[in-house]
Amino acid sequence: MPDPRVTRFTQLLASAPENVLFRFSLAQALDNAGEPAAAVPHYRQCADAKADWMMPRILLGKALLKLGETSAARLALKEAHALAVAQNHEDPEAELRLLLAELDQA
Repeated sequence: MPDPRVTRFTQLLASAPENVLFRFSLAQALDNAGEPAAAVPHYRQCADAKADWMMPRILLGKALLKLGETSAARLALKEAHALAVAQNHEDPEAELRLLLAELDQA
């Protein structure tokens, strides 16, 4: 049985394909349903739609890590980290700094 959140946001996005919030919610629903590969293109579109939107970049990086795409994940997480610093988001900045340090050690 399909995840009801995936179904709901798929329908909402189909009704308004330009709505990046519907797309972001669909990406999160897919990711949470264990489908990070399906979530990645939606996270990318959200990140591309708004240059200063940090969250899709964080979640894109984490989804890419789940898929073993370390280089692409590092790039997304570095972009998110730069935004966290620029926007004074202390908790995400600290989390991203740790994730990037772990990637550098791997």
